[in-house]
Formats: sequence, C-alpha cells, structure tokens
Amino acid sequence: MSDISRREFAKKSTAAAAGFMLANAIELHANPLGLPIGCQTWPVRDMIAKDFPGTIKTLAQAGFQSVELCSPVGYADSGFAGLAKYKPSELKRILSDVGVTCFSSHFGIEELRANQEDRIAWSKDVGLTQMLVPSLNGPKNPTLDDVKRAADEYNKMGERAAQAGIQQGLHNEDFELSKVQGQRIYDVLFGLLDPKLVKFQFQVSTISEGYDAAQYFMKYPGRFISMHVQGWDAKTKKIVAVGEGTLDWKNIFTAAKVGGVKNYFVEMDLEKMRASVPYLRKLQV
Repeated sequence: MSDISRREFAKKSTAAAAGFMLANAIELHANPLGLPIGCQTWPVRDMIAKDFPGTIKTLAQAGFQSVELCSPVGYADSGFAGLAKYKPSELKRILSDVGVTCFSSHFGIEELRANQEDRIAWSKDVGLTQMLVPSLNGPKNPTLDDVKRAADEYNKMGERAAQAGIQQGLHNEDFELSKVQGQRIYDVLFGLLDPKLVKFQFQVSTISEGYDAAQYFMKYPGRFISMHVQGWDAKTKKIVAVGEGTLDWKNIFTAAKVGGVKNYFVEMDLEKMRASVPYLRKLQV
C-alpha cells in the first residue's frame, strides 16, 4: 500500500470511528437520563417460565438494553423458578450473548429474612449491584411501632448488603401505600430508613393512587435509585404505553435526576413495553 493510500485509509478509518462514536453519543443522549432503556421481566414471567433465553432475545429485539430480574427463590411460583437451573455464569452468558445487561433484581422480603447471605451470594455471582424488595410486608392497619420495626429490620438488611457491595432498595407496593396515624407509610419510611443503606424505587403507575413521581423525586432528592415506568391516561384511568396518555415524561425524567435515579425499567405487558421504546429513544431531557 502506498503512502497516499495509507493516508487515505487512515483518514477514512478516523472518520468512520468518529462517526461511530458520534452515533453512539447521540443514541445515548437521546435515551432519557443518558441510560440504557431497561425493562422489568415480571410482565413476561409466563414466557420466561417456558424459555428464558428466548424471552431475553425477544426483549433485546424489542430494543431493551437492560433487564431487571425476579429471584428464582422468592418468585418461584410466578414463573422464575426455572432460573435456578442456570449457574450464575450461564445467566450472565445468556444475557451478554444478546447484548443485554442486568444489575438489578427483585427479591421477596421473606427470602431475605430466611437467608439473606445466600441471596447476596447469588446476586454477587450474577453480577448484580442492586437488590430490591417490592414491599416490607407489614401488617394491615399497622401502628407506628409496626412501621418502625419494619424499617429497623430493613436497615439491618441494607447494612449487610452494603458490606457486600450491594445497594438494597425498596419498591412501593401494598404496605407502603397504606397509612399510619393519618400519614402515608411511604413518607414515614423516608424518615426511618437510612439514606445510605436503603434507596427507593418508584412505581410510576401509583399516580393512580395519588403518588406523583416528579413530586416525590423533588421532595426527596438523592433518595431514589430507580423507577418502574408505565404510561397513564388520567381520562380513561388505564395504563398505556410510555409517550401516550397524560403523563409529562420530560418533567418526570428531569425530576428523576434530582431524585438520584440511576436506572429505569419499563413494566407493562410486552405489547405496551415494545411500543414505549421509540418514544424513549427520542425523549431528550
């Protein structure tokens, strides 16, 4: 190859590399928060029970770059028991083969009470850095002491997870959405749970019960780690694809930065999740 040819080749190679980097930068910027578009695997649990590798491939083809799992122990009766047949290294390979990352999973509070050390070990082997529980499963009609006991227990769980390099987190379901002494238990927990040991994961669809994502992100800056994303139509009172309905997503994602959100997972039926991807790709915050 002549010097001129080499120079031309170098120019073209440099230009191609620059174009590739720019394209990736634009794609990254176009995703809200500059984060991979993720999804929760709960909505496709029936598919996972039949074919986990095939389901992950389907999610990747739909445009999802990361997934949040559910524990094969705590969610064994919900379609995730089959994950236990895979070694952590095999799970990682199945995900990486289709270009999907996974750093978060849901666990039942009961399985952590039974053997948190074992669940932490599994999480570390899979490569997780976040362990979430959907609810602290407190009693119905709780007293303030009940809430304090639940928070104290979870702070200790958060401390054990932190010692292993994992961030413990709390979703908002059931118990957290009830009240104690006229206050939302969810708000009471922000005062009881250690900000370093426990972060929060917001369920956007709780707007149906008066819990506004943007308001909570602004009210409790830095206290969140992630969110489950659903579209909502206030007129029909139904969950819709992200970008449809009445939610102001630019406002939500802007507030999410203040809240400390590090990742988000779309969580609806597969058709709505798939329909949400083009909107999220274009949304700029």
